[in-house]
Amino acid sequence: MISGNDRHATPLTLTRKLWQINWSLVLLIVLVAGIGFAMLYSAANGSFTPWASMQMVRFGVGLILMIGIALIDIRIWMRYAYLIYGLTLILLLGVEFAGVIKGGAKRWIDLGFFLIQPSEFVKIALVLALARYFHRLNIEDISNPLTLITPLALVGIPFALVLRQPDLGTALLILMGGGAVFFAAGVRLWKFALVVAVGATAVPVGWTFLHSYQQERILTFLTPERDPLGAGYHILQSKIALGSGGMFGRGFMEGTQSHLNFLPEKQTDFIFTMLAEEFGLVGGLGLLSLYTVLCLYGVAIALRSSSHFGRLVAIGVTFTFFLFVFINIAMVMGLVPVVGLPLPLISYGGTAMLTVMAGFGLMICVYIHRDVRMGRSGEGR
Repeated sequence: MISGNDRHATPLTLTRKLWQINWSLVLLIVLVAGIGFAMLYSAANGSFTPWASMQMVRFGVGLILMIGIALIDIRIWMRYAYLIYGLTLILLLGVEFAGVIKGGAKRWIDLGFFLIQPSEFVKIALVLALARYFHRLNIEDISNPLTLITPLALVGIPFALVLRQPDLGTALLILMGGGAVFFAAGVRLWKFALVVAVGATAVPVGWTFLHSYQQERILTFLTPERDPLGAGYHILQSKIALGSGGMFGRGFMEGTQSHLNFLPEKQTDFIFTMLAEEFGLVGGLGLLSLYTVLCLYGVAIALRSSSHFGRLVAIGVTFTFFLFVFINIAMVMGLVPVVGLPLPLISYGGTAMLTVMAGFGLMICVYIHRDVRMGRSGEGR
């Protein structure tokens, strides 16, 4: 058996890295993705096309990407964290000049064979960049407000670019994901309270900068019955479908709201509603339990890491994943405004799938290199 001290001194070979991959976490990810394939099969009325088969291919690519990311030395991720962040910013700027407009928003770049959404990649690149920045600071450095200017800029630049697309949901996700890394790094709570207070006073001004459809979404969230056949249609149909599922649901492919096409976007943003209609409260809670276990894996990996960089990466990725799940499910239940965020590993979508799998790859990378200690500049010890 290899002791902890021996692991510090012994280089990790490829075989040892493969042996140390947390395969129970991988199996759990495959299980959740499998539920997604089944729901996409149901959404197409018992057909693998057009969604389930394509999603399986994307997941297969994502699985290879995840294992590849996990096997790379964590010190390399730290060394190139700023470069990766810079490349994603260039892609975001590329959307400004050569973006594809869909549904009134310019969020994608057409590669000819694949549409990529750079704002999805930013979520992971930002976690890496912030983790590298805070890794070199001690708690006394972090108490100095001047040291927070750079990480605030790291969050603020992509936040502003994504808000311009416009994509309010993803922009807020970037803001909150960055905030989680700040908190894990040791930034005091009163500084968060100060930022929230400043943000609250700016709400009336910010309202005037929102697009008309974004204002409409917020008004619809407050009173969806004001326009039941227009802006309120999505959320009202979602609530009807959730209620019709009852305790145990109507059965696989037996949902009336989804299969009679009353439920919009059933293969993407509202796929949890379809699952709850077919499998009821029990099915919905079952999926939430699997998501909870995935998040607990992330927290456990963060606590086990010997390096501050590893801890921050694991916490940042886990909290971003949690926000994806929480906002999507709260959205379809009418607890927050509809912002168009997919349900991780379940909703149909290429870039979102690859981003989630890349995040899990980093999480597993932290686990494999949990005993690798790094100096402030990232050198191994």
